Amino acid sequence: MNETEVLDIGREAIWVMIKAAGPLMMLALVVGLAISIFQALTQIQEATLTFVPKMVVLFVGMLLLLPFMLSVLRGFTLELFDRIVGMG
Repeated sequence: MNETEVLDIGREAIWVMIKAAGPLMMLALVVGLAISIFQALTQIQEATLTFVPKMVVLFVGMLLLLPFMLSVLRGFTLELFDRIVGMG
């Protein structure tokens, strides 16, 4: 295994991480922004108001996106296993 293969695997791992975690991060961003706007408009400065809705939305989002996330991780893992077999 040479340096280019290692860099290629690292680059693919970063893209897999972005594909798997990106949708959940976007959900958290949108919910956080909506709650911040709501707090600014109503002048309610309750700390738990930001955490509870985010946790609920992320939990539901994770339940809905789990098949996609697992397929992305499974594809990357199978590709790595194929590379390992191809080296031997």
